[in-house]
Amino acid sequence: MTDDEFQPVAVSRRICARAHDIFQVLADPVRHPEFDGSKSLRGAGSAAVISGVGDVFVMKMYFPHLGDYEMNNHVVEYEQDRRIGWEPAAGRGHPEATAGSEDPARWGHRWSYELTPDGPDATIVTEIYDCSRAPEAERADMDNGKVWAAAMAETLGRLDELCTRPRTPLSPS
Repeated sequence: MTDDEFQPVAVSRRICARAHDIFQVLADPVRHPEFDGSKSLRGAGSAAVISGVGDVFVMKMYFPHLGDYEMNNHVVEYEQDRRIGWEPAAGRGHPEATAGSEDPARWGHRWSYELTPDGPDATIVTEIYDCSRAPEAERADMDNGKVWAAAMAETLGRLDELCTRPRTPLSPS
């Protein structure tokens, strides 16, 4: 498959919550393990809420064949309440991390979310995985990103539950 024929993997779900409320969860790396459908996120390595393109947030990860490691996620898309996306690079503990490098090479992968309002209190959320700039052999190993489709659907299901569960009112002091 040539780069011209490649299509990113996209999974969508209608969530009965305002785009603004969903975006607030997506922009907070501390919240990511709560909705991660891949079950690979172990926590945030940085606590700052994403505020725009150029931000970098760190996620603590675990995969059996890699063990514990970190990913440095470079924010490359940011439109308040509409779109957020990042490109990961190997961080501390990852076998491909370059010691002493402040800006390790990115791998040609991009994770993003598009939020499209669907009425006053609902949003179509689309998670997109684009590995079109990754080496062809790597794309082939992951079926051009299709291996992530089930985890992406799980992520959106968890995000739905997180954003629509009833809020408990604060008790008076």
